[in-house]
Amino acid sequence: MKYFLVAGEASGDLHASNLMAALKASDPKADFCFLGGDLMQAQGGKLIKHYREMAFMGFIPVLLNLKTILRNMKMCQQAIVDYQPDVIILIDYPGFNLKIAKFVKTQTNIPVYYYISPKVWAWKEYRVKSFKKYVDEMLCILPFEVDFFKKHNYQVNYVGNPTVDAIAAFNEKNKDDSREKFIQDNKLDTKPFIALLAGSRKQEIKDNLPTMLEVVKKFPDYQAVIAGAPGMDPDYYKTYIADSNCKIIFDQTYRLLSYSDAALVTSGTATLETSLFRVPQVVCYRMPVPYIAHWAFKHILHTPYISLVNLIANKEVVKELFAKYFTRQNIEEEVDRLLNDAAYRNKMLEGYDRIITILGEPGASRKAAQIIIQKLHANKEP
Repeated sequence: MKYFLVAGEASGDLHASNLMAALKASDPKADFCFLGGDLMQAQGGKLIKHYREMAFMGFIPVLLNLKTILRNMKMCQQAIVDYQPDVIILIDYPGFNLKIAKFVKTQTNIPVYYYISPKVWAWKEYRVKSFKKYVDEMLCILPFEVDFFKKHNYQVNYVGNPTVDAIAAFNEKNKDDSREKFIQDNKLDTKPFIALLAGSRKQEIKDNLPTMLEVVKKFPDYQAVIAGAPGMDPDYYKTYIADSNCKIIFDQTYRLLSYSDAALVTSGTATLETSLFRVPQVVCYRMPVPYIAHWAFKHILHTPYISLVNLIANKEVVKELFAKYFTRQNIEEEVDRLLNDAAYRNKMLEGYDRIITILGEPGASRKAAQIIIQKLHANKEP
């Protein structure tokens, strides 16, 4: 069968590539056309547009790049018409993908499947109406999403979490790795590591990394290592690293987390990845007009937390220092507790273990692929 996939950022590229591998395992004749990244391209098929040219975050960047976004959308629509796939598989990235879903459902007879639901349970809950109207099957990766959509009379499939799959695959592939080899490969010091995961977009890095770098200077017995964002130009980091001794490594985030004693992490999939590696972390996310942003979070968003770790646990496992709480002093105090308060660390690790139990065993990509193929075959039967 022919599969057309759309992923607009680094995490989508990762999870889509794992789904593609699972689809190939069940469908030897699988053919792919996609908007995505390097990991998807490694699975084979035709790359139409790289996500580096699509990832615009926030009102102003979107407004400034509106012509590019509209041009990408038109190009995607035409590629779908030209390719004539058996199914469209959309991965998160709602602002773009919901418009593609509407186009496909109103202009073609191609079924639309959505893998990894956008976070409509946090805000823009009205988008559920669009899912019900334009998406044939929703494949969710967070357990609590099933109850959320059920409230809206929308039946969805929970397939497990692909981050569990990705980490299990990494651990199996790197079981003979060692901290010493990691240090040698990257010319690092022997001091223990503090990992800095400052986001996957330029704006996130600009907002968060400078403060992170100031914080880690207060812990000279540790070395800070930046996990470079996939697809990001290494030169972009130089402005922020400046006179810092902090090293940056690319394409080794999981390896870095494997050997880190603590981590400073922006919100997103990275918080969950850090918890699954059982690395004590502080979630820190700078926002413009912080006091207004905090008010908006409390009164407009429909979620008590911003990190996947706390959302899955349904309680505070990790400290979230965002908006008005994002200060150098607050982050320093939290990092100090993570490194030096054994009871505090252990309580966080116990919370991580509960999350690992909730998410279950690996197999999300395989289960998602099976559902997609089974439903497509069933719908083709007379």
